Amino acid sequence: MSATSMTLYYNSASPFARKVLVLLHETEQTSRVSLKAVSPTPVSPDNELIQENPAGKLPALRLADGNVLHDSRVILDYLDHQHVGNALIPREGSARWRRLTLASLADALLDAALLIRYETFLRPAEKQWREWLDNQQEKITRSLLYFEQEAVTELSSNFDIASISVAAALGYLDFRQPDLNWRSSYPRLAAWYYEVSQRPSMIETQPPA
Repeated sequence: MSATSMTLYYNSASPFARKVLVLLHETEQTSRVSLKAVSPTPVSPDNELIQENPAGKLPALRLADGNVLHDSRVILDYLDHQHVGNALIPREGSARWRRLTLASLADALLDAALLIRYETFLRPAEKQWREWLDNQQEKITRSLLYFEQEAVTELSSNFDIASISVAAALGYLDFRQPDLNWRSSYPRLAAWYYEVSQRPSMIETQPPA
């Protein structure tokens, strides 16, 4: 595949786009992909982005043949088949389903965090639904507790699709909920995150300050 034959539509604040960028760094594919920054919102889609991506969600990957992949999970799977190193998504067996399940839980945490962001940033305070916000926050708490109690050892075994997804989720909490102070409640997860956050792929893809 020729250099920069693909284009990634992304936003530097998007944790789902960050997962893709981390994988590109980890698999040494950054030179194959040009980056196009876009800034759609739930009420203001990007016209170019929605032409081949009707939902208008980020990230989206335009391939050399013009086809567009969207949803980070689809893009990650595609890119993981484009390099010669070890697969970051296990190809078969119980390891595949376990790692994808952990990645899915991280995505669910991110969905809840993004919904909180939209509700608190885009809606006036007097129109925000507190019970709904509390429910989203509880999803985050339950997910963090699961990672702390059931998954830290597994996450430490390999920096793959599960670890990338959890790391991106924790980074997003630091970015959008800095007062959450999740580290004090989940020390094992915090220690793991400290280690992986030193990886060049994580440093290079940090969201804006």
